[in-house]
Amino acid sequence: MSRLVSWMVRAVWGWARRHADVRAGSRAARRFAAYGDGTSLAFPPATVFGEPWIEIGAHTLIGGDITLCAGMVPGLDLGPEPLIRIGDGCTIGRGSHLVAHARIDLGDDVFTGPYVYITDQNHVYADTSVPVGRQWPADDPVAIGSGTWIGANAVVLPGVRLGRNCVVAASSVVRPGTYPDNSVIAGVPGRIVRRYEPEAGWVPPLRGSMRDQGDGGAGSEPVAPPEV
Repeated sequence: MSRLVSWMVRAVWGWARRHADVRAGSRAARRFAAYGDGTSLAFPPATVFGEPWIEIGAHTLIGGDITLCAGMVPGLDLGPEPLIRIGDGCTIGRGSHLVAHARIDLGDDVFTGPYVYITDQNHVYADTSVPVGRQWPADDPVAIGSGTWIGANAVVLPGVRLGRNCVVAASSVVRPGTYPDNSVIAGVPGRIVRRYEPEAGWVPPLRGSMRDQGDGGAGSEPVAPPEV
């Protein structure tokens, strides 16, 4: 009997994973401010709320176990503008978190690995007489340019503004600041380790192998970090 029950549970769970994703036109999709054609939010999600303030473009794939939240808790009136916008043709890796209180904007064709954390809110600790978790947090919008790739387990902090076609190496922590187009950011805290200049090309130059082009620039001599 236990084997039969186990088989039935696995069968139902497998069916749900294949067929219970949120698709355009479904009742779940209509809860969002926008939900484009060909877009899928995989089953099972982890935590999703604030859908009326979340816009998702067309042909975007969002992995399972996702946390996609607008606002502190469900049921709040967050005003007339969306807090999270995900563009067309994006892929958000499983287990990732997008947590917005002010604004998180992902352009088109943004790809992330699994377990990426992006938030526009951070705890503060200025008042030493109050526990950090009880101090009112600070918000700073986040913008991620079209064509950007963010590696697995990376953290994007409030106030980050990534240009187009940037690369964030796996497990990096991207600190607040503006990063120009075609930058490679790596490390904890993250800094620019490679960038493209129209007259000089890639600085430091690419060494030609796929390994060197895919390591997030971590093996290269770093160039100056951005102003923050």
